Formats: sequence, C-alpha cells, structure tokens
Amino acid sequence: MAAVVYEDVSLQYPGTPRPAVSQLDLDIEDGEFLVLVGPSGCGKSTSLRMLAGLEDVSSGRITIGDRDVTDMPPKQRDIAMVFQNYALYPHMSVADNMGFALKMAGVGKEERRTRIEEAARLLDLQDYLDRKPKALSGGQRQRVAMGRAIVRQPQVFCMDEPLSNLDAKLRVSTRTQIAALQQRLGVTTVYVTHDQVEAMTMGDRVAVLKDGVLQQVDTPLALYDRPANLFVAGFIGSPAMNLLSATPADGEARIGDYLVPIDRAAAAKATGPITVGVRPEAWRIVDGLDKGGLPVQVTVIEELGADAFVYGTSQAEGTPEQVVVRIEARRNLEKGSTIHVTTDPHHVHVFDTESGARLSA
Repeated sequence: MAAVVYEDVSLQYPGTPRPAVSQLDLDIEDGEFLVLVGPSGCGKSTSLRMLAGLEDVSSGRITIGDRDVTDMPPKQRDIAMVFQNYALYPHMSVADNMGFALKMAGVGKEERRTRIEEAARLLDLQDYLDRKPKALSGGQRQRVAMGRAIVRQPQVFCMDEPLSNLDAKLRVSTRTQIAALQQRLGVTTVYVTHDQVEAMTMGDRVAVLKDGVLQQVDTPLALYDRPANLFVAGFIGSPAMNLLSATPADGEARIGDYLVPIDRAAAAKATGPITVGVRPEAWRIVDGLDKGGLPVQVTVIEELGADAFVYGTSQAEGTPEQVVVRIEARRNLEKGSTIHVTTDPHHVHVFDTESGARLSA
C-alpha cells in the first residue's frame, strides 16, 4: 500500500483559457478512501486520470509512496482503474475478464486462479465465474470490474464514477459494499463522483473541487458543519443549505424586514453584505405573531415517513427562490399556508457575499 501526494499539480489543455486543474495540493494517506467531488467540469476526473497516467501533467508532481510517477507510464504506476462503463470483454467469461491483466503480466495459471477465486469470494461472484458479461445485471458487471482491479493487488485503486450507470436502489447498496470492501482490503483509494451524497457516505475524507481549484478537503461531517466558503456550503448537503442575502445589524442578520440571529463574532468581521446559510433541519417553526420569524409560504410538502421537508417561498428581500425547512412528519401543514421560521445563532453559517469566505467560527 502507499500514500498519494499531489504537489502543486496543474494541467492546461492547449487552446483553453484556463487550467482544467490548477495548483492542486493534496495528501492522501496510506489506506485512505478519498473522494473527489464537484460539478461537471470541475477537474475531478482529470485529477484522477493524471494519477493514473492517462493525462500528462503540465506542472507539479505526483508521488505514489516514495516514487515520483509524474512522467511514468500507466502500466508502471501499480494502480488499478475502475471505470464508469465497466469495460468488460463481452466474449470472455467473468473469470477470464478478472484474470486478463494478470495473464498479460505473465502471472502463472494457478496463481491467477487463486486470486480470481479470492476476489470472487469477496464480491459474492463465485456462481458467475463461467458466465459472459451479457448474462449479468448491471450491479454484477460492476462487481466484476471491481474484481478485475482487486486481483491485481495494486497500491492504489482509481475509481471514476463507477456507480453512475446503476439505478438508484442498486447504487445505494453497491456504494456500501465498495466502502466496506475498501476498508477490508486497506488499499488507498481515490474515488470520483459528482454525487455529493455518495461522497459523504463513502469517503474517509472528501475533496471538493470547483473550476479546477480545490475548495476544501476534510471529513464528511466537517464539510457539512463548517463549509469553508459559499460554494462548499451550497454544494454539500441534500437538500441544499438555504443561502439568504443579508446585512449585519447589531449581532443579527437583516433579511428584508426580518432578523435572523447570528454569531456576533461573525457579524463583527463583516465589512459589507453577508450571506447567511441555514440548513433545512436548523429552522424551527415559531408563532406567527413572533416578529422575528421569517414567513414562508408552503408550496410542496415532501413526506418521507420519519420526517418531512417543506419547500416554500418567502417574499422577504434577499431570500432564495425556494426555502427548505425540515419538520417532523405528519404535522398536517397545508399547501398555500404560511409558516414562520427562525433559528439559533450557533446553527447559522455566515459568509462574506463578495469573496464567499466563511466568517463564522
């Protein structure tokens, strides 16, 4: 096993106005499961492909363990790649697909069979070794692709959106299997996804990218509880954080004619307009006569059984088009009715509107 280090790594394609990845500094510990996440075009897959040797680095260097692999051919890097589209050979059996790379590397037949059977046992594929890929479900094909990576016993797994072709239910179960398998094998894994829920549930740490620039890297809960800037705040969390334009006013944030309490230290740092972030679960419904409550007209109620989400609109200046409030289930609110919500200072995230930087402690 080995640690992976990106040192000031950039990649700019010829004829493009800005780098696809810009000055990426990232240390991935030995045995860690790190997830690269961000919207389409943010540079996450490019970062992974540079590690795999499928893209040339423009500047900086990449190391795996104590080896500088920046200019090393992919086959010498001791990594195994798992792709989005499985990339299985249709004319080969599951066992032959899993063992093909070993055969090309000159590994003996007995050793190949031992490794294939061990991987099949880990992935619950023992009964499918003689089948062709066309006889397998999407989830089974993805497990075969995982098995092909496992048998190589690499120093690093590189996974590029491996679950995006699966349906929602299968994606949930498979991501749990992958996370448990990686923990069992202890192989350093770099995993790319655009799905922030997937990132939050799988990674030991999560690195958030935007426009080729690393925004924040931390544990999933740290990203959720203390987003470094407005982009991370809006991207991490489902439903997304409510972001409201405001002005500081004596330890509170003024949103139109309404006041939301904020941390006084954050208010003291503000030199201009601020953006207040409130998670859906941080709102609490108050009596409509409470002048501090922000009015929200209910448009949709999403009942989930254990709890519910209210989606509504507010006429208060600075509020987004949609305000989301989590409530207890079966509260019997009616569409078109108006609720008033407020929150507590320690639940409010405060950001500088212009720079996007976090002002809260």
